[in-house]
Amino acid sequence: MSTTYKLDTSTSRANPTPQPMKRLTVPAIQRRKVEGVCAQPIVMLTAYTARTAQLLDAHCDMLLVGDSLGQVIYGLPSTVPVTLDMMCAHGAAVVRGSYHSVVVVDMPFGSYEASPEQAFASASRIMKETGAAAVKLEGGEAMAPTIAFLSARGIPVVGHVGLTPQAVNALGGYAARGRSDAEADKIVNDAKALDEAGAFAIVIEGVVEPIAIAATKAVTAPTIGIGASAQCDGQVLVTEDMLGMFERTARFVKRYETLADTIEKAAQQYAADVRDRSFPEAAQTYQPKS
Repeated sequence: MSTTYKLDTSTSRANPTPQPMKRLTVPAIQRRKVEGVCAQPIVMLTAYTARTAQLLDAHCDMLLVGDSLGQVIYGLPSTVPVTLDMMCAHGAAVVRGSYHSVVVVDMPFGSYEASPEQAFASASRIMKETGAAAVKLEGGEAMAPTIAFLSARGIPVVGHVGLTPQAVNALGGYAARGRSDAEADKIVNDAKALDEAGAFAIVIEGVVEPIAIAATKAVTAPTIGIGASAQCDGQVLVTEDMLGMFERTARFVKRYETLADTIEKAAQQYAADVRDRSFPEAAQTYQPKS
């Protein structure tokens, strides 16, 4: 049995609830790709809270506690200011809220680039404090020794090539990558280097489609696309983007709902009910016992 947490709707508190042991594993994700083909595409979404994890878990193979929480949760201008403390707190919440998906936690900017030893210290802290199954880090060939170092010490790693948001200042923005021959070759070679170093999966973000397909074919690890190609071995989106929580989303996002409108309408109706004193009604108040 594994333990997850269910919200008690009468108290709004999270209580531990035993669940059947159904959590996927890193080797199970790796085995999806056989002889270059992933017959069952990998479904991945971001999650930052226990409740979101509960709602997504049954439908996903992997939940990513992305450093995108910097923008989505904290209103930061980029992922660069995100801290290890933030990632550990939200990672632990997502693990508590799930029992099926492989939970992966992003390593924030500045927590792994200096050396493999620094990366191990950060990654081991994440895994100890959150209970997650793996970490994710950005970067191509330069990060291959770090991935090899972590993998050899029992820390599963998801790589990330193409558009790497933590490098936004160096890249000069969030434009798609791989439009030049040199950059296209680099992306494919970066993916190969991470694959050879032991990454069990590789995110390919914001690259022109032929390059995403070429990188997917060039590696044995499953690739997970975001702004890449349906021919990647899986897909990931920021959940809040997919649900229409923001006015603007990237071109590669498909909106499956427009929850922002629903929330705003509910808040508007609540405000009107409070102001005309129609809320609370008798059903929402406590009356003396007769």
